Amino acid sequence: MSYNLLKGKKGIIFGALDENSIAWKTAERVHEEGGEFVLTNAPVAMRLGQIKELAKKTGSEIIPADATSEEDLANLVSRSMEILGGKIDFVLHAIGMSINVRKGRAYTDEKYDFTTKGWDVSALSFHKVLQSLYKADAMNEWGSIVALTYMAAQRVFPDYNDMADNKAYLESVARSFGYFFGKEKKVRVNTISQSPTPTTAGQGVKGFDGFISYAEKMSPLGNATALECADYTVTLFSDLTKKVTMQNLFHDGGFSNTGVSQEVIEQFS
Repeated sequence: MSYNLLKGKKGIIFGALDENSIAWKTAERVHEEGGEFVLTNAPVAMRLGQIKELAKKTGSEIIPADATSEEDLANLVSRSMEILGGKIDFVLHAIGMSINVRKGRAYTDEKYDFTTKGWDVSALSFHKVLQSLYKADAMNEWGSIVALTYMAAQRVFPDYNDMADNKAYLESVARSFGYFFGKEKKVRVNTISQSPTPTTAGQGVKGFDGFISYAEKMSPLGNATALECADYTVTLFSDLTKKVTMQNLFHDGGFSNTGVSQEVIEQFS
């Protein structure tokens, strides 16, 4: 069901890889709600995914960009404003990567070159995106910028590895840059802490099926799906949340406030 919540709004969506990704679902929902956008991802990710199908489906243009490159981001911002015909109303940062996880390196045995690269892609890139938008004065007043995170930023999930540190940094950037963007530009910056979701990237984490099963048993409402996260993101892009900023918003079926559930107690009784 569409409510035209984003009619006339324009933006940039980072990270759509395939139909399992939250960014992909968000792009589809934004399109249904009347929004227009540019799609972007790193060139290597674009070769692995099906972003061209999404662009065709939503009538969007694609601008390849490495989110760790200030030059690429400056080009992305300027070209997006040209294509969309003005300033931007919303941005989704939905990118993350840990080479340590991919290579099977334990948290107690990190290769720090891998750590640095993962931090740059997953966390510092958000600061670079925000700074690029800020310096270009690219955002309309009451615009909204959202990044995706996970509760491992607050609690220990052993196999989530250095991505937990990256997410903690990402959330801090949202608060710190959110202050300046709000004070000086009237722009909102928030993070959504999503349930474990079977995206292509998420399934690369060791023990991911166990994550999902446990969270499902712990959450009073069950795990939030990628599509439900897209719906929530749409509300944050809309004018209905104009005074929500600098927040880490848990979208996890109540998992974050549940100490233990009856289902989990029964499992161990």
